[in-house]
Amino acid sequence: MKILVINPFKLIITLMSCSMMFGCATGSIIMTGQKRPATNPAEVQVYLDPPAKYETIGIVEASGEVGFSRQSAQDRIINKLKTLAAKSGANAILLVSSGSQSGASPSFYSNGFFYGGTSDKLTGQARAIVVLKEANKQDNTD
Repeated sequence: MKILVINPFKLIITLMSCSMMFGCATGSIIMTGQKRPATNPAEVQVYLDPPAKYETIGIVEASGEVGFSRQSAQDRIINKLKTLAAKSGANAILLVSSGSQSGASPSFYSNGFFYGGTSDKLTGQARAIVVLKEANKQDNTD
């Protein structure tokens, strides 16, 4: 019977690589206004241009590893921004900035092989806002 021995360093690097490729976006919120009751993240709207009337609740930031595709990473960032905004009671986010960062991933030398590389990270920042509805004005002209 043959016993399989796994090199702990290779296992750690493999797990770290997988977590970076499939990792979740991380984020934070800075409250600048009054917190409101939480909303549903699926109902949070995304704005590039400011709506007619809104109130800023805070600033939300998120970042995450690119992994297999930039689009899936961008989707995770937007979803994280929406989730953070919803926790503060916002019903929309107003995108402020997005970008990318490159950096070195953890590396090491073992058994004559070098393990390492670079990673890309996407970032996003938005205002958590409450879009204010205008009262419907109906003209009753007869």
